[in-house]
Amino acid sequence: MPHGLFITLEGLDGSGKTTQIKRLATWLERRGLPSLMTRQPGGTATGERIREILLDARSSPLAPLAEMALMFADRAQAIAEVIEPALAAGKIVLCDRFTDSTEAYQGGGRQLGSDVVLEMHRLVCGGMQPDLTLLLLPSLEASLARARRRNTHTEAKTGRNEGRFEAEQDAFYRRVWEKYREIAAREPQRVVCIEGNLGIDEVHEQIVEAVAERLVTETRSA
Repeated sequence: MPHGLFITLEGLDGSGKTTQIKRLATWLERRGLPSLMTRQPGGTATGERIREILLDARSSPLAPLAEMALMFADRAQAIAEVIEPALAAGKIVLCDRFTDSTEAYQGGGRQLGSDVVLEMHRLVCGGMQPDLTLLLLPSLEASLARARRRNTHTEAKTGRNEGRFEAEQDAFYRRVWEKYREIAAREPQRVVCIEGNLGIDEVHEQIVEAVAERLVTETRSA
């Protein structure tokens, strides 16, 4: 692969992205395919500092446009420092969240709308798009319950409350969930939607099927 492949995982907090991105990285490694895992917000030294601001419950209230701007500041740094160099080196980049998250959370959840997010993406990211997006959409109720349990455990263990988003009302997350479905319907060639309260192995099987198919397509077009 002269140029790498950019794969993103999307979904609500608690949808299982972190587990699945690690399993996918292992699957690729066993096949001798070099990959790099990263996340947004985060993934760079600057990004991790931005992540702390965005997730820390003490950051509330944070204006929706300020929140969106911080997301894109993190993304611009990640593209320049991590994503573009890895792709240029022929690696498969596995990224936990990208602009779809901003469209879903800030565009949908914060009700800023898609247009402002997509225009910011064009300006800041040069319109960079993933080659493949794996959208995990278990039920809203299952995702929220899992995310809130995880944050309670993390706070008890570390003393850090990173539940600023999880503190939102269910109506916020309903808008996020619906915006994700809207994105998937708009871009079916890029977004593979994995729906339902499936087991970890079932989700992994659907993910590797989608990735294997995309790898074959890329090889044929190279």
